Amino acid sequence: MEGPVSEQPNSVPRRRFIGLGLGAAALAACSAPPETRPTPPVPTSASSTTTLPPSSTLSSAAKPAGGPATELVRAASGRPEVALTFHGAGDVGIARQVLAALAQHNAHVTVLAVGTWLQDSPDAARMVLDGGHELGNHTWSHPNLSTYKPEPMLAEIERCRDRLVQLTGSPGAFFRQSQGQHANAEELREAGKAGYANVLSYDIDSLDWRDPGAAAIRKAVTAATAGSVVSMHLGHPGTVAALPGILTDLANRGLTPVTASKLMG
Repeated sequence: MEGPVSEQPNSVPRRRFIGLGLGAAALAACSAPPETRPTPPVPTSASSTTTLPPSSTLSSAAKPAGGPATELVRAASGRPEVALTFHGAGDVGIARQVLAALAQHNAHVTVLAVGTWLQDSPDAARMVLDGGHELGNHTWSHPNLSTYKPEPMLAEIERCRDRLVQLTGSPGAFFRQSQGQHANAEELREAGKAGYANVLSYDIDSLDWRDPGAAAIRKAVTAATAGSVVSMHLGHPGTVAALPGILTDLANRGLTPVTASKLMG
């Protein structure tokens, strides 16, 4: 980790993607030294993070239209399932390799797509859906969303939502905040305004965005238990190398990778 960062227990720091505007550019590490991070154009004062209990499940039926979204962190059904969730950005060729590895193991996942990735690689959304996976919204440009004021925060969510609708006819199953493991209260409010009943956070970070090597990524995912939501990335070669071992480990432990909608349903 680059310099001192204040963290909550079992959380990870806000992170950023590099090079999302380049259609074929690989997804770079999601963190950067503080001095290289761009100043957000519309910062607001710091706000506390609101995290719901791990038992949170899908609750769209009971949620008033436009009300705050519910944060989902992990499932409490007890079923032997986990959700591997992938941040959708980076080299589409690497993404194809990830999807091919998943197909070989008959594993289904959730891809939270960054809008600029969908803009530069319009075939990516169909590629994900054709593999039997599901899509969600991971903001338009992957900023440090928690620093944004409400209006531009909503614009980030809605712009990616609209691109998903344009490409697939659906806004996606979930919204996920960018550069943070958990959503804060404002992010939940703006996601709700954009039409998302649920924000999908996670309890396990594979740390593949650090490019630590396949063995380290595989080891990080061994922390997943029944009901876990695991954060991974499509744009890193180490993720491709780690996936066969990860999927074998899960199978040996009796855990089935499913979409987040199935896990939380």
